[in-house]
Amino acid sequence: MAEIPTLLVAAPSSGCGKTTVTLALLAALKRRGLRVAPFKVGPDYIDPGHHTSVCGRPSRNLDGWMCGRQQVEQIFRKGCEGADIAVIEGVMGLFDGACFDTDEGSSAEIARWLGAQVLLVVDARSQARSAAALVSGFAGFDPQLHFAGVLFNRVGSHRHAEFLTGAMASRSELPKLLGCLWRDEELGLPSRHLGLVTAQDHGLGANELTRLADWLEAGVNLEALLGGLRPVAIPETPDPVKVPLGAPVRIAVARDSAFCFYYPENLESLEQAGAELVFFSPLEGKALPEGIDGLYLGGGYPELHVETLAAHSALLGELKAQAEAGLPIYAECGGFMLLCEAIDGQRLAGVFPSEARMLPKRRALGYRQVELMQDCLLGPAGTVLRGHEFHYSDAEMPASVERIYRLSRRGDAGLPAEGYAVGNVLGSYVHLHFGSHPQVAGNFVEFCRKHRLGTLLKS
Repeated sequence: MAEIPTLLVAAPSSGCGKTTVTLALLAALKRRGLRVAPFKVGPDYIDPGHHTSVCGRPSRNLDGWMCGRQQVEQIFRKGCEGADIAVIEGVMGLFDGACFDTDEGSSAEIARWLGAQVLLVVDARSQARSAAALVSGFAGFDPQLHFAGVLFNRVGSHRHAEFLTGAMASRSELPKLLGCLWRDEELGLPSRHLGLVTAQDHGLGANELTRLADWLEAGVNLEALLGGLRPVAIPETPDPVKVPLGAPVRIAVARDSAFCFYYPENLESLEQAGAELVFFSPLEGKALPEGIDGLYLGGGYPELHVETLAAHSALLGELKAQAEAGLPIYAECGGFMLLCEAIDGQRLAGVFPSEARMLPKRRALGYRQVELMQDCLLGPAGTVLRGHEFHYSDAEMPASVERIYRLSRRGDAGLPAEGYAVGNVLGSYVHLHFGSHPQVAGNFVEFCRKHRLGTLLKS
């Protein structure tokens, strides 16, 4: 059975520096010649993009709520192929997830499922002995978790470090203190309204990676960290269900700085179902790829590039014409906004009769369960999928536009119906993980195939 040392970087809460520490650790390990398999707990797209740019291999999301244990284990197994070590960045606080009374959807759940050892990153600003008390609470909260050690972040001085080190040393039952990281306000990634900037807009250069690695190694006993990691068994998972392949299907996928939010598994499962993916850039404004049978418009930041997108009138006109001709189109969040009439007055494709408006405050955040209320390109009525919403825009859709998503979240089934359908176009603010329903990729490919065959018969 294959094994791999596996570390999960966690924290007591958001804002403790998990992402910076994770990127620094990835850079330091890569500098040592290790092949690192990066992962991210939760639905986030931005952190995995930066992991990918550092490691040179896809970072994958491990989300217990959206995908369930078997899919998480399959994703982990796939991501570990050819790697020497796995590093998982946690989400929020270690025990924070989809609900208050279990660890569902949390970093702790992923650590428990995979046997990963936890590296607890604690923001030590304005703390001394109290930091040890905090560590004690986290270390004892779930006896099934195993800790690789503790890092104190944002340490202000050598005197501060001495207090923290002494407090930890006075309690022998606490996890090992592996180091203190000095406060450096210039480290880390810039942020904007939706969080950190994407790797496409601000990739870490060689100098930044060197600085991150140097910062980590100056404060952390990396040899002690690596030496204390025990390999864990990579889960044995069933082979993916083989989908009978029919006539070839070409699906165009928008991918550039404006449309970059895709789970690797979504794209891979489309290919496994028989799709040839053809990537194109709406920002470049070129025509859609030739001979396509479907279109996938993922999320991203189109509002930051809306003037460029609005200037590409020929491409926007082609999108509308293809939609009216019945081309199957699936659009999520940013891709859905591209198909609206406009974003804040800048004219776009106009497939959906609504204007997207950017708001000063976040419009929606959280997990979503989707039940299809009628047959569509994702599957038959009754199909249940899971995903998440995170956006600062809103689009008020007329009542005449069909809604085919019954939306719910844990403890609240009263969300407005969504999933807007116009012909063979399906648009939504919900980012779906295709791993939440193994047949959904095959459903989409087969829908595109049937449309193609129908078009050929008509011609």
